[in-house]
Amino acid sequence: MSDAPPDLVKFHVDLPNHWWHKGESLWAKSLGNNLYRIENVPFCAYGLNYGDVVLATPDAQELKPEVRSVVERSGHQTLRLSFCDKLTNDQQRVIIAALESMGGELERANAQFVCIDIPPHAGYASICDFLVEQETLGLLDYETREQRVSGSFDDKQHS
Repeated sequence: MSDAPPDLVKFHVDLPNHWWHKGESLWAKSLGNNLYRIENVPFCAYGLNYGDVVLATPDAQELKPEVRSVVERSGHQTLRLSFCDKLTNDQQRVIIAALESMGGELERANAQFVCIDIPPHAGYASICDFLVEQETLGLLDYETREQRVSGSFDDKQHS
């Protein structure tokens, strides 16, 4: 693929019970021995963050490696927010600028959904407090991306 970042590969996270997507592909740097460092912000998978090192093996030789477990945490944390429909682009930009000024690094999925990577040196609690204020004003909804189901990156148990 010509638009692939140099020295990065794609791996997959299976999410059969997720409300939005049934799986997610992420960019990663291969570290050898089926270990990969996540190089972008996960939008759907819970319990994964930018910079985490994961163990991933393919279900078949022709398939992308599938994440099996987290081997090492990076210290980054991830939040996802959804802007309300009434918010203009200019109003969104004001909120995004405030989040970036607090150390958050944002990645958009689309006009409504944004993920926030919070590096270890940034103020996670301050960013959450700010988002609670914005949520109270009815401007957005947000959620943390901690693991929901033990042993899974999905948002609920297998049915």
